[in-house]
Amino acid sequence: QVQLVESGGGLVQAGGSLTLSCSTSASIFSSNTMGWYRQPPGKQRKLVAGITKFGDSHYVNAVKGRFTISRDTAKNTVYLQMNNLKSDDSGVYYCNKVPDSLADYWGQGTQVAVSS
Repeated sequence: QVQLVESGGGLVQAGGSLTLSCSTSASIFSSNTMGWYRQPPGKQRKLVAGITKFGDSHYVNAVKGRFTISRDTAKNTVYLQMNNLKSDDSGVYYCNKVPDSLADYWGQGTQVAVSS
């Protein structure tokens, strides 16, 4: 069964931290580069961090040094540790395959709101 369930979002003050989790099915997780995408209100969804099946990670410049992506192969789960959050980090966060053209299905996402 296809599964993408994001969790861990919430309301946090600027400078605070959150850890997002994404529980996936093995069919999505096992052989793919996985990523976290962010969709600010009224804007397009864009990739902010990705991690290959070998554990190599990459980030957009805006989150480098603040976000850390990781994956737990045994649990088919992807995480995003977010530190020193800024108001621009607000939005709905989704996880999925990278690139998003490979995505067949999107989960409900998890909302992150950063108050300044």
